[in-house]
Amino acid sequence: MDASLPLLKGKKGIVVGIANENSIAYGCAKEIHNTGAELLLGYGTEKSEPYIQPLLADLGNPDLVLCDVTDDEQLENLFQHAKDKWGKIDFLVHCIAFCPKDDLFGRVTDCSREGFKIAMDISCYSFIRMAHLAEPLMTDGGTLLTMTYYGSEKVVPNYNIMGPVKAALESSVRYLASDLGSKGIRVHALSPGPIKTRAASGIDHFEALLNASAEHTPIQQQVTIEDVGDVAVGMISDSAKSLTGHIAYVDSGYHILG
Repeated sequence: MDASLPLLKGKKGIVVGIANENSIAYGCAKEIHNTGAELLLGYGTEKSEPYIQPLLADLGNPDLVLCDVTDDEQLENLFQHAKDKWGKIDFLVHCIAFCPKDDLFGRVTDCSREGFKIAMDISCYSFIRMAHLAEPLMTDGGTLLTMTYYGSEKVVPNYNIMGPVKAALESSVRYLASDLGSKGIRVHALSPGPIKTRAASGIDHFEALLNASAEHTPIQQQVTIEDVGDVAVGMISDSAKSLTGHIAYVDSGYHILG
């Protein structure tokens, strides 16, 4: 590998879930762009567009496509846009999660059937569906990334129903990695520590979780969206071509503690 070239020079791909300058999707898109890749961005609601437009210049002015992941037509349009633009893609970064507030704030025991279905559909199934749509465009192999959290494997106060949902997402990563490995498509989840994003602000007592995480991690610092983006770059790069099916913790070491 030529060390003088940007790590992702020549790669092209999709980042979905960008909402504003504090979103993990933006942190990933920024670092991926800075290391030479071309981007296509997907966003979930028209309300987000005024917050996203000012960010585009720093990302190389990528195309921006509305993509509500509960709408099959919009999902298919996003990948068709990528096909029309490039003919193929090398990576997909999925930064999407949602749960209705009544179910997110309540006990797992009390979660409604509808709330559970919505959370699973948007936070987990959308990644599976995107993997299906990305597969025929990854003609030279590629990388699929999604975002999880430590609450998938341990009980984290106030994370509630998103714990089981993220556990399902992590299991999906392993099965997708098995399904797609023969085609050179690698699948991973990144597991960031608490980051102050719009989505995280919906978690009850999130500020306390954020502060406690920074105080008690081995490195004793809060994780940033840029930190997550840096790991995303590494996973997408050819340097990680022998890795698949990983849960990569970007949490200052919090997951090693009891």
